[in-house]
Amino acid sequence: MDLSNSQPDVERTVGYLGPCGTHSEEIALDLYKEEARRFIPFQSIDGAIRAVENGIVSECVVPIENSLEGPVNITLDTLAHDVNLTIIKEIVWSVRHHLFIKQNTAQIKVIVSHNQALAQCRNYINRCYPGIEIKAVESTAEAACIVANGAQNHAAIGSSRAGQIYGLEAVATDIQDSDRNCTRFVVLSKQSQFISGERCKTSIICQMKGEKPGSLCELLQEFAVRNVNLTRIESRPARTALGEYIFFLDLEGSMAEDKVSSAVTAVQLKSQRFKNLGSFNVAILKNS
Repeated sequence: MDLSNSQPDVERTVGYLGPCGTHSEEIALDLYKEEARRFIPFQSIDGAIRAVENGIVSECVVPIENSLEGPVNITLDTLAHDVNLTIIKEIVWSVRHHLFIKQNTAQIKVIVSHNQALAQCRNYINRCYPGIEIKAVESTAEAACIVANGAQNHAAIGSSRAGQIYGLEAVATDIQDSDRNCTRFVVLSKQSQFISGERCKTSIICQMKGEKPGSLCELLQEFAVRNVNLTRIESRPARTALGEYIFFLDLEGSMAEDKVSSAVTAVQLKSQRFKNLGSFNVAILKNS
């Protein structure tokens, strides 16, 4: 059979921030446990997102916001400026971090992890390892891999799954600064979807026409007068000029609802730049 002109089958392929052992992988495995899917790890969040845009995978799972440290800017910026994708699901994941070493490590001189994980464990690190060297890498699983491969006097912050995969010993467990530490992850796809029912959200990006005072207030009033509840407002540089911003808005409900559709349309008309990231269901997964 001549396969020279055949296209890769991406219909059942899911990308995530790798390597094996990241929170993104755990969520992907949980989300698709009833389906036959092929999973592909990527070295960066940006890489996983662009893989969907380029047709390498059909979907990807990436973090977008943490309850302690706020937005994951690389996810927001890539969605806003570099790709044309939609959100098809949101997952709220309780994040638990642990400190791992390779067996027989006598002294910890360096702690390595993803910068978000390091920030989420800042109080523990300052209290138990004041003045220690901190190294940020692309993922918590990469940190575990570095320690497992013999980096001298290194410890990694990561998930329990990462510790198991790489055969590490837990020095301390549940070291996150808050027991309510949660991260919002999203599943991204090229395919839009029609969503209705409970636990729906819609996400849009807009840059308002700000020629006059009160422009932002007028834009937000389009939601208020229609009784549409905003759950999140986030600003990022518009990359057009200093002091110009785009806004990420999350709102309750889906585009299948007249009031939501009407409000979004009104905001689009008042925006000089607009992108609808779609409507999606929200799931809450427990991290045991």
